[in-house]
Amino acid sequence: MDGNGRWATQRGWPRVRGHKEGLKSVEELLETAPDLGIKHFTLFAFSTENWKRPKAEVSALMTLFRFYLRNFLSQLKAKRVRFHHLGSLDGFSASIRKDIKALEAATADHEGMVFHLAANYGSRLELVQATRRCLADGLKMDEINEEAISTRLWTAGVPDVDLLIRTSGEMRISNFLLWQSAYAEFYITDCLWPDFRTPQLKQALDEYSRRERRFGGL
Repeated sequence: MDGNGRWATQRGWPRVRGHKEGLKSVEELLETAPDLGIKHFTLFAFSTENWKRPKAEVSALMTLFRFYLRNFLSQLKAKRVRFHHLGSLDGFSASIRKDIKALEAATADHEGMVFHLAANYGSRLELVQATRRCLADGLKMDEINEEAISTRLWTAGVPDVDLLIRTSGEMRISNFLLWQSAYAEFYITDCLWPDFRTPQLKQALDEYSRRERRFGGL
């Protein structure tokens, strides 16, 4: 979900307006993604590094986050989408933590697409915590393998990434799903997130369908 701030700045507007417009893209794609056959849909909304942004912007983002956590339910119910928070709850206010858990519980029986919202997410932190869980669970050195780590990640039970879309033309992964994206196909677009809607998603999927995935083989 990169490019919200730049989208607003290009128009001479406050950065927070870009974040508001970006949420319109989220709303639209939650409607269309399930119909395109997507089973797991992950959006990187707020990283562990984003706390370093100006306090006013972080405060505005948290306000928007809280608002949508409380208003997503009807849309998710209509499409039978299950909500899953991806990241750490530490740092969030008690009310946001409560809203996250409430939305997960309210959609737990939905059998449709899973919407993973990565908020306060950082892949390095995720890997550190998974390793610590291995030690806390009493695993011996030779028992710490890929499976042991995978089952202790925040994405435990979720398939690895097939397609990773990076908006705004950035050529970096930004500490996002490092483990899970080991064999992901990358799609880079100059489109800023507020302009990334259904046609842009279809274009990315069309490009992905033409890729040949070898997973290290021939």
